[in-house]
This record gives sequence, C-alpha cells and structure tokens, in this order.
Amino acid sequence: MFKNPFKRRSSMANEQIDPTQEIQADNVEQQTAAEQPESNVEDLQAQIAALTENLKYEKAVAANAKYEAEKTKERLEREADISKKFALEKIAKELLDTVDNLERAIAATGEEKTALSEGVELTLKSLLTTLEKFGIVVVDTDNGFNADFHQAVGIAPDAKAGEVGTVLQKGYTLAGRLLRPAMVLVGQ
Repeated sequence: MFKNPFKRRSSMANEQIDPTQEIQADNVEQQTAAEQPESNVEDLQAQIAALTENLKYEKAVAANAKYEAEKTKERLEREADISKKFALEKIAKELLDTVDNLERAIAATGEEKTALSEGVELTLKSLLTTLEKFGIVVVDTDNGFNADFHQAVGIAPDAKAGEVGTVLQKGYTLAGRLLRPAMVLVGQ
C-alpha cells in the first residue's frame, strides 16, 4: 500500500519485470504440470462417486434441518395461539365472582323494578356481553347432566334421572375449555 519512506528505493530498472523472466516462469509451470503423474480415470470416477454420495448426504441433512425448523415454527405458533386464547383465564375467573354477585343482587330485589335493580341488570348484561366477546360462555344445563361440564353436589328429588334439576351456580367455558363447572342438583 504505502511505501516505507525510510527505506531506500532501488533503481527503476530493478523494479520492472523482465519479459524473459515471465517466459521462464511459464516454462517451469508447464514442466511441473507435465512431470505430475496423470490421474487415472477410475480414480476420478471414484472421486466423483464419493462426492456425489457426500452431496446426497448433505442435501438430506439440509432437508431434515429445514423440516425440523418448519415443525418448530408451527409448534411455536400453535403454543402462542393457545397462550393468547387462554391468557384471559385468570381474570375471567375473578370476573365470574362479580357476575355471581350481580345475579344475587337481582334475585334479592325480587319482582320489584326500581332504578337501582334496572341498573344492576344492565350492568350484568353488559358484563356478560363483554365476556362473550372474549369467548367466555355459560355452560349448557338444559341438555342433561354432563360430568365434563357439571359438578353434581346433590340429588334433586323432582328431576328425572340423568337430568339437571337445579342450578346452584352457573358454569362457564373459555374457548371450549372449562373455566368453572356448573354446580347442580341431579335427578336420580
């Protein structure tokens, strides 16, 4: 790059390459190439076969790595979707207590309609609508007892066998997953 300023420069004649030196260098290269033993055709074919096998192996390794990366990506996306879907679970459980309290307040007012009872009903309706937007729905108790969604806490003497008699506490699901089972009395 930069020449050392403290080093003595040689004469210009020494710095130029002599054309005879280039010709001599080419001759030496040709002689060494001619002196090397020619490779056997079978040796070259064996090398080609070995390289072909190595290439097949490397392609298989690369394809396997790509497949594993795709599967990992899909698994992570699935897990992220599940996490997003059920991230509301803790807060939803807490809100269900509020829903229960609002229902008890409405039941306590009885048939009497006051401004306060109507406000509580509207609040309950608004809260249930919001919960439904996020996939939180009431467990069905009309189609008989289902041990996956109902918790039997007693026997209802007036209900038929296998049917839900009285609902003591509503159950809820979040995106099809049980959030809280319905506490019910079941017929015998």
